[in-house]
Amino acid sequence: MKNAITGLLTVMITTASAVVGHAADKPVSIVLVHGAFVDASGWQQVHDILSAEGYEVLAVQNPTITLQGDVDATRQVIARASKPVVLVGHSYGGAVITEAGSLPKVKSLVYLAAYALQAGESVYDIGTAPTPGEDKAPLLPPSDGFLLVDFAKFPTSFAADVDPAKTKFMAESQVPWGLGAVQTKITTPAWKEKPTYFMVTKNDHMIPPSQQRSMAARAGAKVVEIASSHAVMLSHPQEVADFITSAAAPTN
Repeated sequence: MKNAITGLLTVMITTASAVVGHAADKPVSIVLVHGAFVDASGWQQVHDILSAEGYEVLAVQNPTITLQGDVDATRQVIARASKPVVLVGHSYGGAVITEAGSLPKVKSLVYLAAYALQAGESVYDIGTAPTPGEDKAPLLPPSDGFLLVDFAKFPTSFAADVDPAKTKFMAESQVPWGLGAVQTKITTPAWKEKPTYFMVTKNDHMIPPSQQRSMAARAGAKVVEIASSHAVMLSHPQEVADFITSAAAPTN
């Protein structure tokens, strides 16, 4: 019995050491920043994939009330990271990382169907610009300073390629998006100084693909396109994880 216990402990210690060593080999931490109407739980699949590969992965819980509040929340998480950071933003999270990513600790920026805004530009400016022939986010009129997506249209607009039961719950559990986040203009775009990557979602009905391509081009981003809805981290978690690790590669 004693030998069996000793053997088991040896296996457990060896395995734990291998996991720690694997993580220690990764040169960066990854910080995930969610967008509007959802919370950080949408990153779980991507988080689990990257964590299994040995990365330190942290996720921000944005209040989505004001842009400054979300920038502050993101910078707090960046400060907790133990290594240089690959900063990832989905949707409105792109506006957040654009403003928050100027910290020296941030190594590179990854935009996933996201707002890569320029100085003096807000999400509102992009969201209200005409894009003939492309769908816009089906937002309800503002109520008490907040926005929501039309509940009936949320599943097909936000995540048409995700399990309908999940998207129904997402629609009914939306996090209100404050006009203070939507209308505030960017002051210092981090993509002017940082290596930038952009995943364009070709089947997006929230942020038109043409606008994604335009923002990616002016940011000088390395671009990939994927046949996905807006909720690419839910419908294509492996592809998203692989794209993030491409930004984390030591040669970048």
